[in-house]
Amino acid sequence: MKDNVRHRVVGAAVHASRLRVVTSWDDTAFRDTIQRTLDGFVDEQASRLADLGDDAARLVAEAHRSVSGGKRFRAAFCYWGFHATTDGSADEEALIRAAASLELLHASALVHDDYMDDSDVRRGRPATHRAFEARHRESGWTGDPGQYGAAGAILLGDLLLSWSDEMLRTCGLEHGVVRDALGFFDTTRSEVITGQFLDVSVQARAASSVDDAMRVLRYKSAKYSIERPLHIGSALAGCSSAVRSSLTEFGLPLGEAFQLRDDLLGVYGDPAVTGKPAGDDLVEGKRTVLVAVALSRAPRDAAARLDKQLGADLSPADVSELRRIIEDSGAHAEVETMIGDLTERSLRALAAAPITERARNVLGDLARAATQRVV
Repeated sequence: MKDNVRHRVVGAAVHASRLRVVTSWDDTAFRDTIQRTLDGFVDEQASRLADLGDDAARLVAEAHRSVSGGKRFRAAFCYWGFHATTDGSADEEALIRAAASLELLHASALVHDDYMDDSDVRRGRPATHRAFEARHRESGWTGDPGQYGAAGAILLGDLLLSWSDEMLRTCGLEHGVVRDALGFFDTTRSEVITGQFLDVSVQARAASSVDDAMRVLRYKSAKYSIERPLHIGSALAGCSSAVRSSLTEFGLPLGEAFQLRDDLLGVYGDPAVTGKPAGDDLVEGKRTVLVAVALSRAPRDAAARLDKQLGADLSPADVSELRRIIEDSGAHAEVETMIGDLTERSLRALAAAPITERARNVLGDLARAATQRVV
């Protein structure tokens, strides 16, 4: 990494450390609580669907697997969006249930995304469509196993999407604030689904500018990962529009930095840590910001090789070659610079936001975790 890039990344980390103090919030306990809440909700659904038989039970079992694990960033940002302006008490169980609804939305998006990207694994286990496909093949059923897997993934993703709305709507908080939060939740779902179609269209054209790739990144992932969860949480707390605007100034650039880090991990991440194959984004042919920058900066012949091999059946040597092209183009360093700049902008906005010091400190911790992670 070049010195100026390292300086920007370290600078953002120092800024985060200045915001950080010891708090009473236990992020591990929070993740465990979210997991128990999700498991309990899916168990409720399993009871309601029990009369539908073994096929329904298999669908619900896959739902359980789909909501297992993860960093729970979306739930955490929702939770701290709620606590942005108050240290007062809340119905904790209801608030946790509301925050967990965003993890159902996330699980839905991942199930559909894995099918559309033809991914084989998710978090070290078979992607949903592959799991259903294997079940069909092992059972010796008639028809196409791949088609059965596709149908199962589409339907499970739809079911999780429906459940996310139900979980927020019935969380137990006061009706008026839930209604306001649902307005932001509706916008979130529309943005995620439309952003996914933007991504599909970019892949179909097999060409995208950096601006196109940033637009996909913003609407497919960045906004629903951080900004919109903050909005939903603040709506549940009845926060003012001024507070919500300050949360946007913090959350949107942070969401973009978060997804840019994810794009780097999709090319350079360790499979033993990420649970995905080496260079998975290259194998899947994703036209990320990282790839768009590399295509615009690499020498013509190298850019042509990268462009042609994206989405091909790549050997480990091929993956290494494409990584080298990206590295030599300066794209890796440029994306690190972008992450540093966006993180610094986010943390400046957080420092000026009219929120409680406790929320400011925890959100600073979350910002660092989101942008400096290795998974």
